[in-house]
This record gives sequence, C-alpha cells and structure tokens, in this order.
Amino acid sequence: MAEGDNRSSNLLAAETASLEEQLQGWGEVMLIADKILRWERAWFPPAVVGVVSLVFLLIYYLDPSVLSGISCFVMFLCLADYLVPILAPRIFGSNKWTTEQQQRFHEICSNLVKTRRRAVGWWRRLFTLKEEKPKMYFMTMIVSLAAVAWIGQQVHNLFLTYLIVTFLLLLPGLNQHGIISKYIGMAKREINKLLKQKEKKNE
Repeated sequence: MAEGDNRSSNLLAAETASLEEQLQGWGEVMLIADKILRWERAWFPPAVVGVVSLVFLLIYYLDPSVLSGISCFVMFLCLADYLVPILAPRIFGSNKWTTEQQQRFHEICSNLVKTRRRAVGWWRRLFTLKEEKPKMYFMTMIVSLAAVAWIGQQVHNLFLTYLIVTFLLLLPGLNQHGIISKYIGMAKREINKLLKQKEKKNE
C-alpha cells in the first residue's frame, strides 16, 4: 500500500514538474488570475462578473455564426499562446519572482494536474459502469441528457453559456471563502430536520 502511494506521489510530482515547464511562460499571468479567481480583494468578484457580462453582450450584439465564433475564439487562444510568453516577462519581470510566488505557481500546477486526474477518473468510472451495469449506465445517460436538452430548450443558449461561464469563474472564490460548504451544510441540516420530522410522524 505504501509503495503504491509513493509511486502515485512520484507520478504526481513528475506530472506537476512537466506542467510547470510547459506553463513557465504563463507564470505571471497565472498568478494574477489566481489572485482574481480566489477573491483576494473585495472588488474582484464584481469585476469578473462585469468583464464576463461585457464579453457576452459583445457576442450578443455581433451575433456571429457558430463557425465564426469558434474561429475567433481559437484565433484568440493562438495569439495569447504566442504573445503571452513573450510579453509577460517584459511586463512583470519574471526574474523578480520570490520563493512564495514560485511555491504558489507550483501549487497551481499541482491543482491543475489533480483536477485533470479527477476528470480522467470520472471518465473511467463512466466506462466501468457501462461495462458492469449497462442498463443503469444507459438509463442514467438518457435521463441526464434529456434533462440537459430540456434546460437548453427552455433557456437561451447564449444566456445559459453566460451563466455556466460566470459560475465556473466564481467557483474558486466560492470554495476559497467557504461559501459553498456553508450552504451545503445548511442544506444537509434542513434535510436532516425533515427526515427526523418524518420519522416522528411515522412513530
């Protein structure tokens, strides 16, 4: 068991080091984005919502086709991938990095690797469920996709995308400040109260 844990830790460290090397040119930008997404200042959340709203209003105004929208998005990613590693060191000065900044960059990369592992793990579990319990797999997939299709039919695609993007960008800050765990705890307490009341009525 200990040998397996050590092997997993070594693999995680190797993947993290590889990702750090790949994203080294993005280090300064990632640190700033990390501060914004974790709400280190009180005005960061409304700033995030404001920027996302402005971008989606621009998309709504321009009303591009799907192909044009995807092309522009990929073109923006390509430009960022080319320009950010060149301009970021000149603007921020990567040679001025402190030990604390380097440690935080390492933690960010480690969290990204762990998130990728979780996603792969869930994907594998899905295929395991398909092999072991095919009926449950197909019923779950059909019900889930039908629910998503119904929501997509009721809500405008662009507005639904706006809500999803906004939620995902606010999620790190919500976790960091314990807001999600707070409301999950409240929901659990309310459910427990309802269950206890139901048990008393049955008695």
